[in-house]
Order: sequence, then structure tokens, then C-alpha cells
Amino acid sequence: MAVYATVWAMNASEIQKEWSLLAKFLPKGWREAARTEGALKRARGIKDAETLLRLILLHAGAGLSLRQATARAKVTGLTSISDVALLKRLRSSEPWLRWITTRLLSDSVYAPSFFTIDAERRLRVIDATTVQEPGATGTSWRVHYSILLPTLVCDFFEVTDVSGGETYKRLPVEQGDIILGDRGYCHREGVAHVLNNGGDVVVRLNSNNFPLLDRHDQPFDLLGRLRTLRGWKPKEWAVRFEASQDIYEARLCAIRKSPVAAERARKNAIREAKKKKRKILPATLEMTKYVFVLATFPYEVFDTQAVLELYRVRWQVEMSFKRMKSLMQAGHVPKYDVASARAWIQAKILTVLLIENLQKKASFFSPWGFQI
Repeated sequence: MAVYATVWAMNASEIQKEWSLLAKFLPKGWREAARTEGALKRARGIKDAETLLRLILLHAGAGLSLRQATARAKVTGLTSISDVALLKRLRSSEPWLRWITTRLLSDSVYAPSFFTIDAERRLRVIDATTVQEPGATGTSWRVHYSILLPTLVCDFFEVTDVSGGETYKRLPVEQGDIILGDRGYCHREGVAHVLNNGGDVVVRLNSNNFPLLDRHDQPFDLLGRLRTLRGWKPKEWAVRFEASQDIYEARLCAIRKSPVAAERARKNAIREAKKKKRKILPATLEMTKYVFVLATFPYEVFDTQAVLELYRVRWQVEMSFKRMKSLMQAGHVPKYDVASARAWIQAKILTVLLIENLQKKASFFSPWGFQI
């Protein structure tokens, strides 16, 4: 133990230098916000906002237990505080951590997407991932997460409990946004929300809860149209849908799957039906042979093939979740109460955002290791 204490004491100045560099990526006013947001009401054991944030990042960001984080803080001379006291501080820090992460997102400047036609459009992908508390048999928390392409940088997130469903309606939309989503986001009211705010969607159609109309406002024969697909050539049809007593125009783009992909999808559908103990309809099984995607922008923006290629890009957000949950160990919340669980998730997201900012800066290599 004495040897480790000596090593940490020798490296304390270096650790401080690295922290000073990392702190440059934090938004203006983050120290003052620690008091206004209720994270630093008293300085007992923790002298300032910097000390508190470093402790939280040691625990949540670096994956140390509360006891390990406080022990390391003591050895390096950062502060002397018990693990119980740190847990109490963490519980009260969730609003402050949310303030920092929100400012980090709004202050960032992102590169334009390689898919955009002009500077007025952004390509975004939204999805949600689940986070479990210890002993939970199901979802305890849900993180709704949006990233920009091609940078793969987060531009929006929200933490909700298990009742917070996937919907476009919780996402702030700007004029010209093109937002990619999977079947979970295929709800008429959510798509209408995007359109009403000047955005567009590319979303995997869920035929069960998203009825389509043809140009004459008659029910669209989805399976009948899919059967007209020949070979591996994509095809599209002009469709309409009703939401909030309004009619919206859209395009349905489809392509036939390869035999291998179709068979895999068929088996997955049968397995899912057995798991939920429900009978699968022959029409549902037949639809597994195809991929069909709803798009709301004109053909001149992206043609049929480009829409389908665009949907493939949606899987990039899955990779972001994989990195966050595996590399950052963010798939399991080591907390049993609501306040500390939310704060822990916020600290994890803050760590991911800081890493993304570091990566963005590192794309312009500096021999001296930092930006002047």
C-alpha cells in the first residue's frame, strides 16, 4: 500500500495537468452551476465543484466502486471523503450533471453529413437502449439517444423510466432534419410531429400499427404490392397516412431480401411468436421476405435506392450503444434508488460526450498533444 501511495503522490501533478486539459471541454459556467443546481450546497469534505466532478468521474466514468474512488482520491491528495458521503453527493448531483451534458450538446459544432444536400439538412439517427438495476428482471431505465452522421456524435439524449416509450415526439426537431428510426418509432403521431416541425423521416414500416392509404385514400394493399417486386431491384409507391385528422404524403420503398436473409427473418419471426405465445399469420411470414421503408421527403432529395441505403446507416447508432454499454460498462446500473441511478447514468453519458469531444479534437493531430 505504501508503494502505491508513493507512486500516486509522484503522479499527482501529472494527473492535475491532464484534468486541466479535460476541463477545457466542459461548458462555461459548469463550476457555478454546481451550486445553483444543488450539487454543492455545502463544502463539507469537498471544497469545490472540480473536486466533486473528478470524484464522480472516478466512480462512474472510470468504473471504480465508491470505495475505490474515495481511496484513490485520498491517495492522490484530491480529498478525503467516505464512500457513503460520496454516494450522498452523487444522489444530489443529477440535475448538475444533466446541466453539463445538455450544455455540452448545445455548445458543440458538428461536421455536415456526407448524405446532406445542403447545409440546411442534418442526418440523425435515433434509438433507445435499456439499462438495468441490480436484480432487475426487466428494464429499469431507458436512454433515448440521437446521433449525427457521419460524425457519430450524440446531439440529444433523455433518460426515462420503463414507461418512457420510443417515439419521435420526444425528439426536438429542426427545419431540414432527416431522422432515421427503426420499427419502434413507426407511429403516425410521431412521424407527424417530425413533419410538422419541418423535418423528414426514414423509418422501417410497422404494418401492424401504421395503416397506409393509396393516392385515392383507399387502404393500401401492402402485401399485394410487395409481390410485384422482381429480382433484387427496389421499387417504391406513393402513399398517404392519417394522423391527428390530417393527411400526410409519403413514399414506401421496398426491396426483396436474399434467400439467406429471408430465411433468417422467417425463423426469427417464428421464434418471436412462440416466445410471446401467439399465432403467426401466413401473411406476416410472407412479409419477412421483404424490407420496406417509409420516407417522407421528395424523390429529388433521395431516390428509391438511396432511401434503402440510407436506412442501412441507421445501424451506426447500434454501434454507439454497443460502445457505450461494453466499453463504458453502461448496461447495468449499480444503484438501488432513483436519484443515484439517474445521476450514475448522467455521469456515464457525460463521460461518453467528453470522449467524443476528445476524439473530434484529436482528428487534427498536434505534435504537442493538445489544441492551443
